[in-house]
Amino acid sequence: MHTVLTDATALAATTGLTYAGTLLGVAFVSVVSRDPERRKDARATLMILVRRRTQR
Repeated sequence: MHTVLTDATALAATTGLTYAGTLLGVAFVSVVSRDPERRKDARATLMILVRRRTQR
């Protein structure tokens, strides 16, 4: 049982770090990209990843 909990904890930590790294990368692109279309796409992707909706 101890092995299963250890493996589950490692998997959860790896998944969380991967998600955080992805968010950081997309946020970075949305800020530093020179192409307005690319910045717009990166912001839209970031909104999808954090599941925030724009109000209409």
